[in-house]
Amino acid sequence: MKATRRPAGNGKRKNRARMEEEEDFLIRFLARETGITETQALDLIKIERSSLLSEARILKAQH
Repeated sequence: MKATRRPAGNGKRKNRARMEEEEDFLIRFLARETGITETQALDLIKIERSSLLSEARILKAQH
């Protein structure tokens, strides 16, 4: 059986698509569970990412 090679970017595209699906799910979940709009939920997710990056950089600087 001969192995086939996948294009180099194929895995990255699949990963990005999965992440987008998870983000869409989280947006809808937050909106449904709390009554906020999907736009508000998206804004919260963006804030969370910003905070996470900031906290991760602080942790890295400490070690």
